[in-house]
Amino acid sequence: MTQKITPFLWFDGQAEQAAQFYVTLFPDSRIDRINRSPAETPSGSAGMVLTVEFTLAGTRYVALNGGPMFYFTEALSLQIACADQEEVDRLWSALSEGGSEGHCGWLKDRWGLSWQVVPTRLTQLFFDPNPDRARRATEAMLKMTKIDIAEIERAADAN
Repeated sequence: MTQKITPFLWFDGQAEQAAQFYVTLFPDSRIDRINRSPAETPSGSAGMVLTVEFTLAGTRYVALNGGPMFYFTEALSLQIACADQEEVDRLWSALSEGGSEGHCGWLKDRWGLSWQVVPTRLTQLFFDPNPDRARRATEAMLKMTKIDIAEIERAADAN
């Protein structure tokens, strides 16, 4: 089945670099096709990498070398559901290198794309049937940059 909606990411000449990096981070990821420009465009010369089609954790993306006219903002982010602290730590380290750390599990990678590195345990605690546990977990998360699952659980369980 063809994916109906494909995220299309605009880069300033670094689409191939970014895609090559992203596919190293997740299983079921690969570069599917690199397309070169058949003619000169406002963002570069004929023959340059124009788009990179890639699959990231089973979802298709396209990266475009569109030039310096547009940049990523936090209005769009990619959320990663992490199984455990080891995965949170690994992805946080890789994606934040050369970028910037934000609050509450958010970061920007070296290309300015925003990511949310979120352990599934955090989501479970947010929707805990006990509203006090959910509130304490949320309050603990609001003080963090990278999410610390053990600390969130300690806060949720505190009396």
